[in-house]
Order: sequence, then C-alpha cells, then structure tokens
Amino acid sequence: MEQGCGSSSSKSPEKIDEGKVNMERKISALVVEDDNLTRLMHRLFLERLNVEATAVANGKAAVDLYHAGSYFDVIFMDNKMPIMDGAQATKELRAMGVKSMIVGVTSHSDDVSERNKFMASGLDQCFLKPLTRGLFEAILQQVKKDN
Repeated sequence: MEQGCGSSSSKSPEKIDEGKVNMERKISALVVEDDNLTRLMHRLFLERLNVEATAVANGKAAVDLYHAGSYFDVIFMDNKMPIMDGAQATKELRAMGVKSMIVGVTSHSDDVSERNKFMASGLDQCFLKPLTRGLFEAILQQVKKDN
C-alpha cells in the first residue's frame, strides 16, 4: 500500500470532423529521478500505461525543459537529487507559472520535516518509493479528470 507524505494532465476526447473520429490525446509525463534504475522503471511503467514519458536525472534538467518550451501534464519529482533537488525545482517551476500536476516521490519516510518542506515547495501530492502500477494508474486518472 502506498503511503502519502502530504496533502493533496490528457484532455477529454476531442471531436474531429463532426464526431466521426474521437481521438484522446496521450498524457505526457516527466520523470525527474537521479537513480538510473528507478528512472527507467518509472518511465517504463508510464509507457506501458500509454503515456508519453520523458525522463531526466535532476531538477535543473526539468526546469531547463520548461524554459525550452516543453510541457508535461504530470511531473514525478524525486526529492533528493544532485545539482537541483526536487523542492528547489518544484519551487522554480511554480514560480514560472507551471500548472502541471507535480507528484513528489521520496524514499525518506522517517523525516517528517523533510517531507513537509517538500510538500510546501508546491507539490500536489507526495508518495513514498517505490511507486506501483496501481498508484501510477490512480494518478493518471486524476490527471485525466483535472484536464
């Protein structure tokens, strides 16, 4: 069972050619994770759920993608990373006006003050590693609902 560490995007089908063809845009996700294996696992989970997934190794790379004009419906943000950690990256993304759902991911279950600081940076949700397929599915359903 997943544990939250704090409180608590595809568009609905679009009509094309007077409703003859309904197309649902794929959800786009960004995985921000410094651990190679976890980054790969999260990206593969998302791709198997028909999500367009991009993965980067630190918060600065995530911020740089947005500066370059990228957009993602949901961001899975690790907390502890080199160069720029998850809290710093989340604060910067929110300051840039990013409205995407940002889901914090942490392995530090025993440090309540650290989890609170991470949530306060602008996360929508926060969960302990490892994320499961069921949790990914629940988050993606929320993203679809919100968009």
